[in-house]
Amino acid sequence: MTLIAFNKPMNVLSQFTDEGQWPGLKHWIDLPGVYAAGRLDRDSEGLLILTDDGRLQARITSPRARTEKTYFAQVEGTPTEVALSRLREGVTLKDGPTRPAKVDAVPQPDWLWPRDPPVRMRKTVPDAWLELTITEGRNRQVRRMCAHVGLPVLRLIRWSVGNHTVAGLAPGTWKAL
Repeated sequence: MTLIAFNKPMNVLSQFTDEGQWPGLKHWIDLPGVYAAGRLDRDSEGLLILTDDGRLQARITSPRARTEKTYFAQVEGTPTEVALSRLREGVTLKDGPTRPAKVDAVPQPDWLWPRDPPVRMRKTVPDAWLELTITEGRNRQVRRMCAHVGLPVLRLIRWSVGNHTVAGLAPGTWKAL
């Protein structure tokens, strides 16, 4: 069984084939037979798990497995206790209610790498960082949850999937697990 952790850079697809102007994983990973266990949006960064084991891939991505996925989100605005409480209780999106999230306002991570392109900052609008853990994996779920409580996401980094983290991996690099 092959299992690897890849630190997906911004503007890279979670598939091997390129699509339009967006490059696929083949530019960074040359291992036959591995596929992403879950997806990470083109405009998101961080940990992507790849494997050649279909059962493991299904277990990681199945909402029934409740695999924890932790993200660091730079959001526009100042998180209030009301907004954080709503996320902790779960919010109702267009595709139904979410499970409760673990969420806290945190300082900017000290391990943070520069983003290319950089986040466009506005002098008149504050920003903050959240650490969120969810057990689902709906399309753009963290972005939609944060927007729902008035905190649009400026930058989103997946830190961990289960007990695997992106610690020590520079963007565009991978390691065997």
